[in-house]
Amino acid sequence: MVDDTLRTPAAIREAERWTAHNYHPLPVVISSAEGAWVTDVDGRRYLDCLAGYSALNFGHRHPTLIAAAHAQLDRLTLTSRAFVHDQFADFCRELAQLCGKDLVLPMNTGAEAVETAIKVSRKWGYRVKGVPAGQATIVVADGNFHGRTTTIVSFSTDPDARDDFGPYTPGFRIVPYGDLAALAEAVDETTVAVLLEPIQGEQGVVVPPRGYLPGVRRLCTERNVLFVADEIQSGLGRTGETFACDHEAVKPDMYVLGKALGGGIVPVSAVAADADVLGVLRPGEHGSTFGGNPLACAVATEVVRLLATGEFQRRSAELGARLHGALRDLVGDGLVAVRGRGLWAGIDIDPALMTGRQACERLAERGVLAKDTHGSTIRLAPPLVVRADELDHAVEQLSAVLH
Repeated sequence: MVDDTLRTPAAIREAERWTAHNYHPLPVVISSAEGAWVTDVDGRRYLDCLAGYSALNFGHRHPTLIAAAHAQLDRLTLTSRAFVHDQFADFCRELAQLCGKDLVLPMNTGAEAVETAIKVSRKWGYRVKGVPAGQATIVVADGNFHGRTTTIVSFSTDPDARDDFGPYTPGFRIVPYGDLAALAEAVDETTVAVLLEPIQGEQGVVVPPRGYLPGVRRLCTERNVLFVADEIQSGLGRTGETFACDHEAVKPDMYVLGKALGGGIVPVSAVAADADVLGVLRPGEHGSTFGGNPLACAVATEVVRLLATGEFQRRSAELGARLHGALRDLVGDGLVAVRGRGLWAGIDIDPALMTGRQACERLAERGVLAKDTHGSTIRLAPPLVVRADELDHAVEQLSAVLH
């Protein structure tokens, strides 16, 4: 019998009535949140083990970030880039220093940052490397997820992201992820960049073979090609280091950042690179009205300062070891495989038991929110503020779902 006092069913019906169906959300309607927990319109609490695809690395409503947003809301929210505002330099300087780069170009969404990286790479290829006009190529990996703009889906291998959105943007070569020989074969004199996720998130938190990222770095250096690391999901503490590339001491030529950079409050993205790369841009060649706005910069500067302490990277590493150990105990007992680093895990459920969607629905019924991807795989990415006992609770609920 349906409980007529519940608000969730009506709220879902209204959303489905008035919204394009480009998502298939779980039947949960969230109204408030704090830390690692969210509460729905009917007062039920859930442990958030998705964290906005890593946009909420610091949890919901982190007090330092909320305070920065409140203070800035009372002063100034938008100027456009036609003027300079008093939060801009601090953000750009502190993010550049965190990345070990000379310059930062702020944008809003992750897809915008990837598009920025593509444009900068092509410009660099023509102006610095000397690639003939209109011939620049960029090498990417299969299974990639860099966003959903028309150019980005042109080099996606996911039919849901790509099909029916052509004609597609040329200039990209797709090679198997983790295969250095295939990458070397694809790079030629027209190649301006290799664009990779150091860990593929949407594909199921796929970690490349050890030595792959250093091999990519060497190849790019030898062939005079930019190594562009999309750390939108994997960066900013998620994997137990500031960047996933740090696990193998790799420094890309360009970082592509987003999600957690906005603290779960405002959309903030950026690319960071040295002056010999980002310096190819001139006024009028790229921009965004909201990119680098005062509110975004005020929040994102505090995000960078939280990361500068190292606390969240340590929490992710220590709690991630606990999470992965507990999950590995379930392999062979409902789970087929577990992958990931830090507080980020891709879990393959035995497809004979259930799909990933079914697993997430059953977890939600038990008060844990996660997200499926590709059949029987689900992802866990709790906020970095999660407690050890909360992680244990999440794994206990997963075990109950599997049995």
